Amino acid sequence: MTLSLAFACVFLPMIAEAIVSARHDRALRARGAIEPEGDVYKVMQLVYPSCFLILLAEGALRGVRWDAVMAVGAAIFVAAKALKYWAIASLGERWTFRVLVPPGSTPTRRGPYRWINHPNYVAVAGELAGAAVAMHAVGSGVPVTAVFMFLMWRRIAIEDNALARR
Repeated sequence: MTLSLAFACVFLPMIAEAIVSARHDRALRARGAIEPEGDVYKVMQLVYPSCFLILLAEGALRGVRWDAVMAVGAAIFVAAKALKYWAIASLGERWTFRVLVPPGSTPTRRGPYRWINHPNYVAVAGELAGAAVAMHAVGSGVPVTAVFMFLMWRRIAIEDNALARR
């Protein structure tokens, strides 16, 4: 039951986020948004859910059950999701899985963007860290999170360059 609930808590929001992203993607493209060359989106599209599958698999292998460590991991995951959804709400229609820059774009400076340049990416790192802690993933937690953080670092450079050109 614990792993089924963890699976649902990870993947149901991911599906909902994909639906919102696709809707925003269509709207941005209709407004003339451009997608910069060299984005790592296609890799991220596969690696992101795979990271969670790896963490959940380690939890399954460890026979993880609800305990204080899982509660701490769940709290980190929920806090990360809250930050992510605050970032999404602050960006509005400009939030997508892809880097799409509409004409006349400027960096957002409201919501969490007042304090952090890339709160969505901080939140994603928090989601992975929270899931790793919750699943007691001492073997895969750090490498999985590090791999995705590297992809996000590459993505941030692409995003910042695209916004600077606008």
